[in-house]
Amino acid sequence: MWLFVFFDLPTETKKDRRNAQQFRKNLLKDGFTMMQFSVYTRHCASSESADVHEKRINILLPPLGKVSVLRITDKQFGNILNFWGKFEVPKEPPPTQLELF
Repeated sequence: MWLFVFFDLPTETKKDRRNAQQFRKNLLKDGFTMMQFSVYTRHCASSESADVHEKRINILLPPLGKVSVLRITDKQFGNILNFWGKFEVPKEPPPTQLELF
C-alpha cells in the first residue's frame, strides 16, 4: 500500500513559507519521500499502517492551503511511468524494512 500526499500551500508571507517548510519537514520525519516538489510518497505495510499515517497528516496540516491524500496498492504503484525529459526512469523498489509500532 502506498500513500501519496499532494499539496499546494501559500508562500506569500514569511509565516506561510515557514508553515509550508514545517509541513514538508514533518512529512519527511514521518517516512515520506519527495517524488515531486509538492508530491510526497510513503510505503505502508498494511491498511492499518496507512490509517495511522493519514491521521498524522491530519494533525500536521498547515492552517492554509490544499492537501490531498491518495492511497493506492503496490500493483497500481507498479504501473506508474516516470519520465525525466524523454527518457523513462526506473521505479524505486518498495522498501523491505519491517515497521514496528
